[in-house]
Amino acid sequence: MIRGNEDMRHRPSIAYTALVLMSIVLMTLAAVDNAASADRRQRGLTRRDKCPVCGMFVYKYPKWIAKIEFQDGHAHFYDGAKDMFKHYMNLSKYTPGRSGHEIAAVFVTDYYAVELVEAKAAFYVIGSDVLGPMGHELIPFKDEASAKEFLEDHKGTRILRFEEVTDEVIKALDAAQQERGRKR
Repeated sequence: MIRGNEDMRHRPSIAYTALVLMSIVLMTLAAVDNAASADRRQRGLTRRDKCPVCGMFVYKYPKWIAKIEFQDGHAHFYDGAKDMFKHYMNLSKYTPGRSGHEIAAVFVTDYYAVELVEAKAAFYVIGSDVLGPMGHELIPFKDEASAKEFLEDHKGTRILRFEEVTDEVIKALDAAQQERGRKR
């Protein structure tokens, strides 16, 4: 027989239940906000968008997408970080009349998370055994720990930051791809 308030010890209080429900709602809203943020970054990509560097249809390679957004809202999509860097370092060739100060944001797709991250904050592994749509590629990561793990797992040679990616690095990646093609 239950006396007095003894049965209340076994029931969750209204405050506790409200706290649990509120926590669930907040976690759901945070997850939706993160997904919406990633969606905003890819917004504008269509099946017709071609990489301005190589001409490939970008939508076919969602795990490799990179993007440059200009202040006027115009954006270019790429089938990998390597082609994005080629464009970024030579705007006049790929977008005549544009200059670097018109760039609002640059994104690359994190290899493990498969989500767009800010390119200037990313870590890039080169020299690995993983090939992108255009062959040897800069493999982007949002954090250094992931880049180090990938470097070890996939025989990478070096981790670079955005500002360390030079024309020489890009040319070396392309040369490695050409050498690979000759060995076939």
